[in-house]
Amino acid sequence: MSEPIKVLLVDDHAMVRRGLGAFLNIYPDLELVGEAESGAEALEQCVHRNPDVVLMDLMMPEMDGATATAELRRRFPHIQVIALTSFREDELVQRVIQAGAIGYLLKNVSGADLAQAIRAAHAGRPTLAPEATQALIQAATRPAAPGHDLTARERDVLALMIKGLNNTEIAGRLMISQATVKGHVSNILAKLGVAGRTEAVALAVEHKIV
Repeated sequence: MSEPIKVLLVDDHAMVRRGLGAFLNIYPDLELVGEAESGAEALEQCVHRNPDVVLMDLMMPEMDGATATAELRRRFPHIQVIALTSFREDELVQRVIQAGAIGYLLKNVSGADLAQAIRAAHAGRPTLAPEATQALIQAATRPAAPGHDLTARERDVLALMIKGLNNTEIAGRLMISQATVKGHVSNILAKLGVAGRTEAVALAVEHKIV
């Protein structure tokens, strides 16, 4: 018989950990090897417990689940992470998947489905709640936000344009030449797809670009 899959639970609520632990104890091929109540503690537990799969809550104080997932995957690439959360926000889904999670499930998942997701993660196969799949599809098909491709310096220039500074004043504030400012302004207008400074400022304010 093969070794059971070692699972680490990460959640800042003790009752949630207790409930999930009870789920896992039903299945002989899964072994709960540790619990953590924060992202930082999860990283410590990974050193000592060496789990195969981590069930990661996303909304935790100090270090959230997405940040912890990114660090965990960087330091322990052999450990798979399943995000397990009550939240369905698109941004959360994108962040934790980009951080390296192989699964995203809501906490109302059944014990059988959770166990199957853990087995799939251990085998390198993703499991996503329908809500997570929908969020990723929407993100992939959503037009890029205005200003997404502005450089840091162009954002600095745009912020000063919003304050009403002209090219000479911007050059003095940023300690660069007027020619450089003019080039940045031209790039900003092109990237925002507008004809002039007034349009650029209006668009930047509307979409909170800076």
